[in-house]
Amino acid sequence: MTGVQTFALPICYSFCTLLRPPSNPHQNMSDNMIDETVAEVEQEDPQVEDEDAEPEDLLAALQQVLKRARFHKGLARGLHETVKVLDKKVAHLCVLAEDCDEAAYTALIEALCDEHQIHLIKVPEKKKLGEWVGLAKFDTNSNIKKVIGASCVAITEYGEKSKALDMILAHFA
Repeated sequence: MTGVQTFALPICYSFCTLLRPPSNPHQNMSDNMIDETVAEVEQEDPQVEDEDAEPEDLLAALQQVLKRARFHKGLARGLHETVKVLDKKVAHLCVLAEDCDEAAYTALIEALCDEHQIHLIKVPEKKKLGEWVGLAKFDTNSNIKKVIGASCVAITEYGEKSKALDMILAHFA
C-alpha cells in the first residue's frame, strides 16, 4: 500500500456542543420586557466626546496626539526604545519630561534630537507623560491606581490627521 493513509476520527459530543451557536438570551423574556429594555437604551443621552475638537493648549493637543499614536502603535516609550528610534531617524517627534532624574538622559535625548533634526517638546511631569502614553494601572471603577513615569517618548507614527496634530505641527513651523 503506497500513498497516504487516512484515519476516521470520531467527533466527541462535547466538541459538537462547543460548535453549536449560542441560544438567544432573550428567548424566555416576554415581548414587553424586550420593548422596555429597548426604550431604556433609547432614552439614555450618550456623552460623546469629540476627539477632533480644537484643543485648548499645546499640552492638550499633545495628549490627543499621543493617544492616537498609541492606538496606531506608533510610540516608543522609555529611554532605551526612544534612543533606538532616534538613532534610526524614524521618530517624527520626541517628548521629554522636565523632571527627569538623570541629567545625562536629558542631555542624550536633546543631543540626538538636535543631531537628527527631530522636534522636541518638554512636558513638566513624567508621571503625566506616563499616564498619557498608557503606563497607568486602573482599578475596576476606571480610577487610576498607579502611574509609572515616562521620562521620554518618541512618536514614530502619528495615526490619522487631526486638529491637535495640526496645532503641534504649526507650533514647529
